[in-house]
Amino acid sequence: MDHQTLAKIVDDAGRQGLNRRSFLRLGAAGAGSLLLTPASARAATKTRSSARIVIAGAGAAGLAAASHLAACLEGASITLVDARKEHFYQPGFTLVAAGIKPMSYVVSATRDYLPAGVELIEEAVAEFDPEGNKLVTASGKPVPYDYLIVATGLKLDYAAIAGMEVEQIGNNGLGSIYHSPAKAEATWRAMSNFADTGGVGVFLRPGTEMKCAGAPLKYTFITDDYLRRRGNRGKAELVYNANNKALFSVPIVHEKVRMLFEDRGVKVNYERILESVDIGRKLAVFKTPIGPVELQYDFINVIPPMRAPDPVRNSPLRWQEGGWANDGWIEVDKHNLRHKRFANVFALGDVAGVPKGKTAASVKWQVPVAVDHLLASIEGRESSAHYGGYTSCPLITRLGQAMLVEFDYKDNLVPSFPGVIAPLEELWISWVMKTMALKPTYISMLRGRA
Repeated sequence: MDHQTLAKIVDDAGRQGLNRRSFLRLGAAGAGSLLLTPASARAATKTRSSARIVIAGAGAAGLAAASHLAACLEGASITLVDARKEHFYQPGFTLVAAGIKPMSYVVSATRDYLPAGVELIEEAVAEFDPEGNKLVTASGKPVPYDYLIVATGLKLDYAAIAGMEVEQIGNNGLGSIYHSPAKAEATWRAMSNFADTGGVGVFLRPGTEMKCAGAPLKYTFITDDYLRRRGNRGKAELVYNANNKALFSVPIVHEKVRMLFEDRGVKVNYERILESVDIGRKLAVFKTPIGPVELQYDFINVIPPMRAPDPVRNSPLRWQEGGWANDGWIEVDKHNLRHKRFANVFALGDVAGVPKGKTAASVKWQVPVAVDHLLASIEGRESSAHYGGYTSCPLITRLGQAMLVEFDYKDNLVPSFPGVIAPLEELWISWVMKTMALKPTYISMLRGRA
C-alpha cells in the first residue's frame, strides 16, 4: 500500500463522520494519546545543580528523558551511554513487515536527537554497580553518577528457540518482525510470497513479557487481509498460538479479538509456547500442558522470548523474587519508576519491571513522572507525579482499519477521544494515526516537546 492509497483513505473520511479538516485538527491536537501532553516535569525556570546524571540506553526512553532533564537543569552533567549509532523507530517495524513503509522509514541517527549539552558515550554498558554508584562500559571505563536512569530496552532471546537462525529470516517461509529493520523487510517478502500461494501460516507470542504485545495479533490480521486481497484466503489456514489462556491481557480486548479471529477463520490454540523450529522441514514444535505439539507451516512469524539485557539481569537492579525475577526486569515502583532498593536509580521503558508499559506510548507518560521524581530529589521536595500504567496499542485489523486500544494497570480502557474514536471499533482514523500521525509525535517526544 503506497502513500496515494493512504491519501485516498484520508479523503474517504466522510464515510466515517469526519472530514479531512476535522482529521487534521484532531491530528494536530493529538493522536492516540502519544500526541497528548501529560503533566510536564519541565520547570518554568531551570534548576541549578551539579548533579551527575547518567542514562543507560539512548532509545526512545533514554533520549526523551535526556531532553526533559536538559530543559529543566542548569549546570548538571547529563550523560547517555549506548553503543548503537542508529536510532530505530520500533513502532514502525510492523508497517515495514506489512509492505506499507520502506525500511528507511524506521532508521535514523541517535545523534539527530541528542539535546544540546548532553554527552553521548558510544559504548555498551557491561556492568551496573548501584552500590558504588557507577556503571562500567564495554571498554572497562567507569562512569560514576549521582542519579541513574536505566533505559536499555530489552534482549530478543532468539537463542532460546532451538534451531532458530536469524540469518534465515526471510527465507523458506521464516519471518520475524522484531529483529531489525532489514529483517522486518525480509519478513514482508516472505509473507507476501505466502499470500501469493497460500498454505499454513503460523503465528504466536512468547511466554515472557514483551514489547508491543499486540504486534503478533496485528500481523495475523494483516496476513489474513493480504490473502483475501489476492484471492487466496481459501487456500490458506491461519493458526494463532497464544502463550496462555488469553489473546490479550485486557479481558474485553481479548474477547473482541477472539470474535474477529472467529469471523475471519483464524484458528486459535491456547497455552502454546514455541520451543523449536526446523527451518529446512518447516516444522515448529510448541510446548503445551499435554506435551510437545508439532505444527507444519508454510509461513511462520517467530516472536522470540524477551528478557532484560544481560548486564541488567546480572546486576543487583533486577527483581530478586516474584514473576519478573527470572527474566531480570528492574525492580521499580510501578507508579513512579524509582528503584525499590536504590533510591537514586530509575528505570524507563521496556526494561522496567512493571505490569504494563512496554510501548512507546507508555514511555511518553513514564518519562515526565520519573524525571519529576528525580528533580524533586535534587530540589529537596516531594513529587506527586504518578504513572497509572497507561499503554496504547493501535491494533491493525485489516489494511485501512485499526482499533485504538488504550488501557491502564487495572485493565480499564482509557480512550483519549471518547465520542470520536471508539476503542473497540475498526476505524480508518485509527489506521491513519498509526501509519501517518504517530511518527512525527514520537520524534517530538524524543526532543521533549510532546
